[in-house]
Amino acid sequence: MLHIIKIKGTDKIPDFVQIRDNKLSLIAYFRVDHIAKGLKKNNIIDEQGKLTEYIQSLPFGKIFKFNENE
Repeated sequence: MLHIIKIKGTDKIPDFVQIRDNKLSLIAYFRVDHIAKGLKKNNIIDEQGKLTEYIQSLPFGKIFKFNENE
Protein backbone atom coordinates (compact mmCIF):
# COMPACT_ATOMS: atom_id res chain seq x y z
CA MET A 1 0.00 0.00 0.00
CA LEU A 2 1.20 3.48 -0.86
CA HIS A 3 0.23 6.81 0.68
CA ILE A 4 0.05 9.60 -1.90
CA ILE A 5 0.03 13.32 -1.21
CA LYS A 6 -0.46 15.86 -3.99
CA ILE A 7 0.96 19.27 -3.07
CA LYS A 8 -0.16 22.50 -4.75
CA GLY A 9 2.72 24.76 -5.73
CA THR A 10 2.92 28.53 -5.97
CA ASP A 11 3.78 30.87 -8.83
CA LYS A 12 7.47 29.94 -8.64
CA ILE A 13 7.22 26.43 -7.20
CA PRO A 14 5.50 23.69 -9.29
CA ASP A 15 2.96 21.15 -8.02
CA PHE A 16 4.54 18.04 -6.47
CA VAL A 17 3.60 14.49 -5.50
CA GLN A 18 4.91 12.60 -2.47
CA ILE A 19 4.65 8.83 -2.33
CA ARG A 20 5.18 7.20 1.05
CA ASP A 21 5.21 3.61 2.31
CA ASN A 22 3.16 2.05 5.16
CA LYS A 23 5.40 3.67 7.77
CA LEU A 24 4.96 7.03 5.97
CA SER A 25 8.64 7.09 4.96
CA LEU A 26 9.19 9.11 1.80
CA ILE A 27 9.97 6.86 -1.17
CA ALA A 28 9.33 9.29 -4.06
CA TYR A 29 8.99 13.03 -4.59
CA PHE A 30 8.46 14.46 -8.07
CA ARG A 31 6.59 17.07 -10.10
CA VAL A 32 2.95 16.43 -11.04
CA ASP A 33 3.62 17.26 -14.68
CA HIS A 34 6.34 14.55 -14.87
CA ILE A 35 4.55 11.57 -13.28
CA ALA A 36 5.91 8.85 -15.60
CA LYS A 37 9.46 10.15 -15.32
CA GLY A 38 9.18 10.44 -11.51
CA LEU A 39 7.86 6.90 -11.11
CA LYS A 40 10.59 5.47 -13.35
CA LYS A 41 13.35 7.40 -11.58
CA ASN A 42 12.17 6.06 -8.19
CA ASN A 43 11.77 2.45 -9.46
CA ILE A 44 8.00 2.37 -8.99
CA ILE A 45 6.44 0.07 -11.58
CA ASP A 46 3.14 1.22 -13.11
CA GLU A 47 2.70 -1.05 -16.13
CA GLN A 48 -1.07 -0.63 -16.45
CA GLY A 49 -1.07 3.10 -15.70
CA LYS A 50 -3.41 2.80 -12.70
CA LEU A 51 -1.14 4.76 -10.38
CA THR A 52 -0.64 7.52 -12.94
CA GLU A 53 -4.40 7.89 -13.46
CA TYR A 54 -4.98 7.85 -9.71
CA ILE A 55 -2.42 10.61 -9.09
CA GLN A 56 -3.91 12.78 -11.84
CA SER A 57 -7.41 12.48 -10.37
CA LEU A 58 -6.45 13.36 -6.79
CA PRO A 59 -7.27 16.74 -5.25
CA PHE A 60 -4.47 18.72 -3.63
CA GLY A 61 -3.61 18.69 0.06
CA LYS A 62 -4.97 15.35 1.29
CA ILE A 63 -3.37 11.95 1.94
CA PHE A 64 -4.78 9.06 -0.06
CA LYS A 65 -4.06 5.34 0.11
CA PHE A 66 -3.37 3.44 -3.08
CA ASN A 67 -3.56 -0.34 -3.13
CA GLU A 68 -2.49 -1.82 -6.45
CA ASN A 69 -4.75 -4.84 -6.00
CA GLU A 70 -7.98 -2.84 -5.79
